Amino acid sequence: MQGERPSSAPSTVLGRQLGDELRTMRERVGLTTTAVAVELDCTKGKISRIENGRSPVRGPDLAAMLRLYGADEPAVHERLTELARSANKRRKAGWWSQYGNVLAETYRDFIALEAVASSVRTFQSQTIPALLQTPDYTRALAVASRSWSDPAEIEQFVEARLMRQHRLIAEDPLSVWVVLAEGAVRQQVGGPAVMRAQLAHLLTVAEMPNVSVQVVPFRVGAHASMAGPYVILGFPAASALDVVLLDNPSGSMWLERSDEVKAYVGLWNDVRTKALSPVESLELIRSIEELGT
Repeated sequence: MQGERPSSAPSTVLGRQLGDELRTMRERVGLTTTAVAVELDCTKGKISRIENGRSPVRGPDLAAMLRLYGADEPAVHERLTELARSANKRRKAGWWSQYGNVLAETYRDFIALEAVASSVRTFQSQTIPALLQTPDYTRALAVASRSWSDPAEIEQFVEARLMRQHRLIAEDPLSVWVVLAEGAVRQQVGGPAVMRAQLAHLLTVAEMPNVSVQVVPFRVGAHASMAGPYVILGFPAASALDVVLLDNPSGSMWLERSDEVKAYVGLWNDVRTKALSPVESLELIRSIEELGT
């Protein structure tokens, strides 16, 4: 995700994620927005704006809504409170805020969502995904992107990307399932030495229980995901909706509507079945590494 100048600014992405969960909870217990508004002593419009991600949610209101919906378990309350806090403060509370000079708001929004996500499914056509990159590989991509001319800023970007990787080894680790086009593991980013180290690292992290790596070999030919890379974030609550992120050189685009997300989940299921198995994929990566790319 090198595009640091967003083509769309998803200022309500976190709010919408929270709103989607609250709406699903409300509908599950059969309450109308009018009934909830009466209980909270507010307008029906306020409830609608909260559910659409256009209005911040105060702590007391969130607690009251969760009680109404029968979802006030401590773990649920803590997770949604943190999501509301991130949405209300526009991601200023997280560790990523200190990298505001090198990370665009789009990227900070993504990191904030990733911080509360439980899973990542991604297809990458040209590069190794950020969570599995080595510092030298990340640095080579940053230089090639021409987003920064100051070496210090490039190092800050590399540092921020490494911070994201802590989710892989956290107490509640992020589940990561990566499907790579074969070109992504053959493209010499940073030169032969950097790429050999990157492939060796990929082989190592692929052995982690929460990481799966597959490769779509060239021989598969055309497939539906060739249009470009995408990331699907999943969340721990059963009521939570997935979010899709699309990247391009000018920025990023978020997809949150259920029909749009469903379409990308379909693409994902298609490409993972066309890919080599995890075991066969690692054999291919290992053969490329041994050949010195």
